[in-house]
Amino acid sequence: MTNRLPSQERLRRWRLLLGGPTKSGASADGTDCTLDGQDARLDAALAALYDQAPFGSGEGKRKRTAGLGGSAPGVAAWLSELRELFPQDTVRVLQADAVERLGLRTLLLEPELLEQIEPDIQMAATLMSLKDVMPDSAKETARIVVRRVVDDLLARLAEPLRSAVSGSLNRSQRNSRPRAAEIDWGRTVLKNLKHYQAGSKTVIPERLVGYGRARRSLKDIVLCLDQSGSMASSVVYAGVFGAVLASLPAVSTRVVVFDTEVVDLSEQLSDPVDILFGVQLGGGTDINRALGYCQQVIQRPEDTILVLISDLYEGGDERQMLGRARALVDAGVRVIALLALDDDGTPGYDHRVAAAYAGMGIPAFACTPAYFPGLMATAIAGGDISAWAATQGIALARAEEERPGN
Repeated sequence: MTNRLPSQERLRRWRLLLGGPTKSGASADGTDCTLDGQDARLDAALAALYDQAPFGSGEGKRKRTAGLGGSAPGVAAWLSELRELFPQDTVRVLQADAVERLGLRTLLLEPELLEQIEPDIQMAATLMSLKDVMPDSAKETARIVVRRVVDDLLARLAEPLRSAVSGSLNRSQRNSRPRAAEIDWGRTVLKNLKHYQAGSKTVIPERLVGYGRARRSLKDIVLCLDQSGSMASSVVYAGVFGAVLASLPAVSTRVVVFDTEVVDLSEQLSDPVDILFGVQLGGGTDINRALGYCQQVIQRPEDTILVLISDLYEGGDERQMLGRARALVDAGVRVIALLALDDDGTPGYDHRVAAAYAGMGIPAFACTPAYFPGLMATAIAGGDISAWAATQGIALARAEEERPGN
């Protein structure tokens, strides 16, 4: 037996959904339900957003009568009201709708408004896109908002990535025949305790355990980020992961961002916020140029993992881009194409290019942040990315099958 809401409660919910007059005794879009008290505040907050035409749209040329106003103080007061009335997740949805529906992007340049923002990935991306037109008085506040998003992501994602990558590096650097200077005596003793000689109080090692061969780094990782507007959330996550990887001494990490130009942000990896504010969201896409730059900076192809994070819509020379991807693979670089690195579900991407990549042996798929540590661990350990993806239920782009008669 299903529980049914009382009829009055159903009318109340319909009234909040449909909107309408709030004065006592007034009809409300056919529900004949009026609101007061807390419900009236809820309704006014929603009306300020959803009962108005977007700025500059000309729809009905209505004035704002619900109190949102066209000034930063008015919007800041409205945002503060939202935080009192609605759960945090709902506030984020309403904020995002306000930016799109009411044309509030320019108002986000005001410090007093930024102080009322509930930080989330989308809001961080919006502020990143506005950084070049932001007055100095708002920049520091914007960085604080983005910092709160970054700190939250680091708290949730940093340790899983460090653990996964460190574990794969430890497994990949086994040295069962170490030279004298490479012997790990502590682990060697533990491994050979069963050979302890009580009479001489000595462990006679049957098997030596050694450190990996000393070298500049075990793996080189290049994160190549498409900074077009559609990739905004992916860039935020990738910037955080890039900084975490850079903190691991056993890997050498480089972060490269691109639109029609290429910018190397590797010198800023000590602070994820610096990475994000070095990104210029929007613009065109020249994957060919980005891969060309990566070819130049890769020094050890067989020890390099290149993660291209892009929707693969190429605005440059597609034929040359595919040739560069093939050359990287042939040189021994482990190339992975992430069509998205976010929680937004199935991305829009160029299926034809993804299929061409798959035909080269480059796995192409969308990946949520929770899966990224496992992906990197598998790649570093030299595992089969396709098999790993299958165990996670992740669908990979497939190579185009040869058509009959070809």
